[in-house]
Amino acid sequence: MKNKKRKNKSAYHAVRQWLRREKEETAVLLRCIPATVVSLFVVSVICMNLLANKTLVQTYWIALDGGILVSWLSFMCMDMITKYFGPKASNKIAILASAINVLTCLIFYVASMIPSNADDYTALDELLGGTWFILLGSTIAFLASAAINNMLNWSIGNAFRKNPDGKLAFAARTYISTFIGQFLDNFIFSVIVFVGFAPIYWDGFHWTLLQCASCALTGAVAELLMEIAFSPIGYWMIQRWKRQKIGQEYLEYQMIHSV
Repeated sequence: MKNKKRKNKSAYHAVRQWLRREKEETAVLLRCIPATVVSLFVVSVICMNLLANKTLVQTYWIALDGGILVSWLSFMCMDMITKYFGPKASNKIAILASAINVLTCLIFYVASMIPSNADDYTALDELLGGTWFILLGSTIAFLASAAINNMLNWSIGNAFRKNPDGKLAFAARTYISTFIGQFLDNFIFSVIVFVGFAPIYWDGFHWTLLQCASCALTGAVAELLMEIAFSPIGYWMIQRWKRQKIGQEYLEYQMIHSV
């Protein structure tokens, strides 16, 4: 009995110590990571959620929602953070962005519920109010694909032992992880929202699994092309961070506590 109590107490202290360290590490990260990247990341996640309410194309074999117009920016920001600060840091910022998105959707929903005498606000209220299962599907899909994208990016980068900071290494880790991450993000979201919930809440409107797969593949290709176009900016910014020793406090913190 005493041994069991000691084990429980030891486990409690271990968890408490881990939480304290994570809190401290996150505080250091938020002080060090460039605000512009975090801002673009958060805004892109919020816009992605809003645009997901609109179907851009729907045929027998393909369907696309508006989220593909901006989701490439989220993945580019994650790739930059992963390259410079590591996958754990990128995962934390992804969770932060998702939490802010949920809070923003809650504020929008409250605003949409406030009565108004003007009929002109009906469409705006519908947009701000959003749909709960779109938020659910978007959050689950984004967090799952973010974790996979960040780990793939880091693993591919580590495979370039001779020149891990070169353009080829950056392109390979960014393009491969983005394509796979985007495909999973699009597919998981489509299945949850348009196969699982839409037929119930949208009067039978739905996508087929073929449309979901086609949407995921087409969206991944389109978003990859966007990232290829803008990735030189990301590479240039990372090199600039390195020259200016941006985030040195967090990098040193990680080095000390990884020993």
